[in-house]
Amino acid sequence: MKQLQTLLPAGRKMTGCEFEFTRELAQDYLQHVLRAPQPGSSPSEASRVLRSVASSVQNEVERRLEPCLDNFNVASVETARAIFSRVMEQEFGDGVVNWGRVVTVFAFGGVLTKRLLRERAALDPDACKQISHLIAEFVVSHTGEWIRQNGGWEHGFVKKFEPRPAWLTFLEVLGKVCGVLSLLHY
Repeated sequence: MKQLQTLLPAGRKMTGCEFEFTRELAQDYLQHVLRAPQPGSSPSEASRVLRSVASSVQNEVERRLEPCLDNFNVASVETARAIFSRVMEQEFGDGVVNWGRVVTVFAFGGVLTKRLLRERAALDPDACKQISHLIAEFVVSHTGEWIRQNGGWEHGFVKKFEPRPAWLTFLEVLGKVCGVLSLLHY
């Protein structure tokens, strides 16, 4: 925990609701990565979109970095925490935040969780909860204000990544074309 605390900006406080929602997103995503049955009600729209987007990013990371990832010996949650902290420090060291980088946090958490499972015969539920907590802590502490300013999970993130029906995209393009043509008419 000390290693992650060095990454937390001074004076930043997490709100309970933001943290809890983000932790639930992380937990849902990690359960999805592990293909574990997920009890309870159906996932939120943000969870469904995150599963899709982060899985795609995670698959690409695993495909492209397979030789490097083979060097990751993730034998414990503490090792995962140390690796996570170093990678996130590098990823966010320039201070730039965007939805792609936020998704990367979840995807990398998924990579570490799979590596942890590979090193152990079975992954205890507490390990998954600890990694979910780690992801949520980082996301809320480092990107929470940016997420709020960019519409939050449901209105910013979902709108950015949700699949859009082709007919809706067609109507938007048609509307823009009509707008341009009306300007040319006068």
